[in-house]
Amino acid sequence: MNFYLKTTLAAFIISFLSMPFLQAQDYAASANEVTPLLISSEIPDVTVKNIDGETVSLRDKVYEQPSILVFYRGGWCPYCSRHLADLKKIEDDLYEIGYQILAISPDRPEKLKATLNENELGYTLLSDSPMNATKAFGLAFKVDTETVERYKSIGIDLEGDSGYDHHLLPAPAVYIVNTDGIVRFNYVNPNYKERIDGDVLLTAAKAYYEE
Repeated sequence: MNFYLKTTLAAFIISFLSMPFLQAQDYAASANEVTPLLISSEIPDVTVKNIDGETVSLRDKVYEQPSILVFYRGGWCPYCSRHLADLKKIEDDLYEIGYQILAISPDRPEKLKATLNENELGYTLLSDSPMNATKAFGLAFKVDTETVERYKSIGIDLEGDSGYDHHLLPAPAVYIVNTDGIVRFNYVNPNYKERIDGDVLLTAAKAYYEE
């Protein structure tokens, strides 16, 4: 193989290997096209905000304690509310094992407070309004204009809830991450109506727990 062919092949391989990383920094055209962060990957160095609007490093939080990371669409989503309530049922079991639960959505911090109060949740809700963290996890996708308008017609205001006009949502996902920031387990389903069962998550949490 001559030098030109070798150089071309090497460039192609580098480009191919880089594709998942590049995609993970952007957003997909639909939930079916997301490229989620995979098992054994280190979580990205991103920031989110707590319910008081303070900036929080997600890595710093994870380094403190093994974590269950939950990406959900927002407090307006009934399927997300059911999922958060289902997590509440196993919350004490997860704490007893040694986990913390960090639930992340596009909702503004003010909206997170309403979700906490309405659902009487004890775990941590975090805001990713600009969707930078969700993009870095490869979970962000663009909601088409027709759906945005349909949501508005039934009282769902994506721009009002997030404070941004990006019209991005996450494909619902759950990650189990150790204190080195390494993904040990993930569940991602582009169908927002399908969520991981609490008992299944608890079983996985026990299996993948690391001090």
